[in-house]
This record gives sequence, structure tokens and C-alpha cells, in this order.
Amino acid sequence: MTRPGNVPLATAEAKIEAHSSVLRKELGLFDLVLAQILLVIVLDFFGTAAKAGSAHVVFWLLAYVLFFIPLAVVVAHLNRLMPLEGGLYEWARLAFNDQIGFLVAWNLWLFVILYVAVIGLVTTTFVAYALGPTAAWIASSKWLILVVSVGFIGAMSLLAALGLGVGKWLGNVGSIATLIVLAVLIAAPPLNLWRGTLAEYHPLRLVMPPLTVFSLSVFTKMMFGALSGFEYVAIFAGECRNPARNLTRSVLITAPFIALIYILATSSILAFVSPEAVDVVGPIPQALRLGSRAFGVAGFIVPLAIVLLFVNYPTSFSVYFSASARLPMVAGWDHLLPDWFTRLHAGRKTPVNSIIFLGAVTLAGSVAALIGVGSQEAYELLLTWAFTFYGIAYLALFAIPFLSPKDRGLRPGLWLRLAALSGFLMTLLYVALSIFPIISVEISFHYSLKIAAVVLGANFLGWMIYQAGQRKAANCSLESLSSK
Repeated sequence: MTRPGNVPLATAEAKIEAHSSVLRKELGLFDLVLAQILLVIVLDFFGTAAKAGSAHVVFWLLAYVLFFIPLAVVVAHLNRLMPLEGGLYEWARLAFNDQIGFLVAWNLWLFVILYVAVIGLVTTTFVAYALGPTAAWIASSKWLILVVSVGFIGAMSLLAALGLGVGKWLGNVGSIATLIVLAVLIAAPPLNLWRGTLAEYHPLRLVMPPLTVFSLSVFTKMMFGALSGFEYVAIFAGECRNPARNLTRSVLITAPFIALIYILATSSILAFVSPEAVDVVGPIPQALRLGSRAFGVAGFIVPLAIVLLFVNYPTSFSVYFSASARLPMVAGWDHLLPDWFTRLHAGRKTPVNSIIFLGAVTLAGSVAALIGVGSQEAYELLLTWAFTFYGIAYLALFAIPFLSPKDRGLRPGLWLRLAALSGFLMTLLYVALSIFPIISVEISFHYSLKIAAVVLGANFLGWMIYQAGQRKAANCSLESLSSK
């Protein structure tokens, strides 16, 4: 097994930069800031946070101190030292070894496959809310969900093949649309209070949460699911202008803004919907629909906002999809996957083979998720699987500052190592509690078994793929030596 620690870090980085030098440098600071907003503000977890009820403010504040701030400073530290195409995959590989790097990339890849697979479920749910109660059947039609999934995954594959020169503009539009809709949501309770259609509104009420497994599960899901993502844009480091500076600045600029949005938007949802009645698939359109009375003659704003909000999903998923397609490419550069994944389009310089493969597997995930369960349970399963895989990759991210070999030169000062330890423990707690459902399911044990079996089985499969690749490489080396 290759251990990058056997070679100087600068030498290893130079090899990666030599490969990425052919890529187009499309992303500037403005694009990176909007991309961070699009990826870190995860609309799915507003519903999860609302399940905490009035305790959500305390939960958010704890999450910021124990996880969000540590994440921001660790990502800024690692990106400054290793601004490399592949992001977290390369950070883990260079900090530890090829096997850990491969498994990190494997979990990041599985995260995107399953997360993007919910696009059909989310799309039909949002359309149903936008059209009103008579269109409720749309969200429960599995055939329609499948057709929508095929269409969007095909479109994302095409966009990824066109490259960031086109994709970044779509991502920027999605980020701006998301901010507009969240502004409408945050404004809805004060407007209803002013017009007398809402009895009270206390967005910053501090209520201590009950100490139960359910509340702890909700806390870890909203903490990790909603506040992760700062490192994902770093996968595009080789396609950024001045990545060491601009990627770090994009984290520091957006972090305080994102923290405030999460608290105010969750409070707005709870102003109109009780925790037990929250629709975890579409909490924002649900709250906007119930809060539409305050807009009076301007009531058309609500369905328009729901349509705008929907733009967030294909645009954010498209960024995740494009980033994930780079992982097999970079792993191919490091000889951990076949060179087939590294082949670039002659003009666009995009990894077309990797994109096609990712699209096919993502579509398979969309189909598999609809078998035998209701839409809310399917959605929760996909989301939990996806973010548990993501959590496993994050364990490696937070381990680098305090567990990487000293000769790598990646260990920071004591305060940053303590921050990384806090992020590691919070992520570990999230992964451990991910098997507990926060929605009503037919058989809780079966739900937990599905989560655990898929996560463990998938990582065992990833380990087997890595070992098979290593054996093949060793056999090829022996054959090459014997032929001389």
C-alpha cells in the first residue's frame, strides 16, 4: 500500500498540480461565495431542525460552537496548506495513506449519489405545494417521480460535461434564488404579526431541549446535515483562480451569514407549523403556503417563491454532481482507479467517462429508493444514508489536524487541534445516532437495520474494490519485472 508520507508533501502536491494544470480556471471569489451559500444552506434540514420545536435556537447555538466554527477553521487551515483538485480526498490521502484517501473519496461519492437521488421526490413535492391541494397526488406518484428523476439526472450529466464555464452561472442563479426565498420566509411571520393573522412570534426564544434519544438524534442531524459542506467546493481547487486565498475567504465571508439564516428561517417555519406536523420533504413551501395570508393582494409571491425555491435543488445538486465526478478523475491520477476515469473532453476539459458512470449509478439509486416504502420514508432513508456516508468522510477531515503524522507538517496549533477534536466527536455522535428515525415509520427496527446494513456494506465493498485494485497493480508490476 502506498503511503504518501514516504515522499515530501511538496513533491506529492506538485504531481497533482501538474495534472490539474490542463483544467480551465473558471471560478473566482464571487462564484465561490455563492457556491458556499448554495451547498451549506441545505433546505432539507430546515424540516429536521423544526422537529426540535422551540429548542431549535439552543440546538443551533450548540451546533455552531461545537461543529460549525471548528469546521470553518479546519477547512481554512487545510485548504491553505493543500489547495488541490480533489479537496478532502487529497487532504486525507496525503495526510494518511492511499487506502484512507480512497475510502474518503468513496464515501463522498456515495453521499452525492444518494443525495442527488432525492431530486424526483423533492421536485414532485414542491410542484404539489405550488399547485395547491388538488395536486397532492403528484407527490405520491412513483412513476412520475421516476420520470422526473431521469430527466433531471440526464440534465445534470449534460451540464457537468459542459463544464464550470456554464455550470457556475446556473449555480449563481440558484444561490441568489435561494436567498430571495429565504428572505420571503423570514419576513412572513413579522408581516402576519403586523396584520393580526399571527398571535405571537418569538424567533430567538431560548428553551432547553429535553434529554432524550429523539432530541439528541434531531440535534445531530440538523448539526451535521445543515452545517456541513464548506470543504466540498475545494474539490474544484484546480479549477479556481488563486484557490489558497479565495477558497479560504469564501468560508470566512459566508459562515456568519449562514448561521443567522438557519435560526431565523427555522423560527419562521415553526411560527406556522407545529413540530409534529412539519413536512420533512417540503417544510419551507409548507410554511410559505400557511403564511401567505399576510401578503394580501401580493399573494402571488408565495407560489412564485416556491417555484424559485425549487431552483435550489437542481442547481445545488448540479454543483455536487459536478464535484463528485472529479473524484474518480483525481483518484485515477493517483492510480487508485483505471485511467478510463481520467479521460477529458478535448475542448471542455471535463471527465466525461466519470460523469456518465456517476449519472447511471445515481439513477439506479433513485429507482431503488422507491421500492417498498412511502415517499417520506424513502426521502428520509436516502437523506440519512447520504449524510452518514458524508459523516464518515468528515471523521477523516477532522482527524487530520490531530492524528496525521507529524512529518506531514499538517498539525496546527493547540487551539485548532482542540477545535478539530470537537468537530470529530460531534461527527462521530451524528454517525452513531443516524440509525434512529425522526419521522413515523412502520417498523423502527427495520428502518435502523436498513441504515446500518447499507452504510457498513457499502464501506466493506469500497474496501474490497481498493484491495482488488492493489492486487491488480501488484500483479502487473510482477509481470513487468518478469518480462525484463
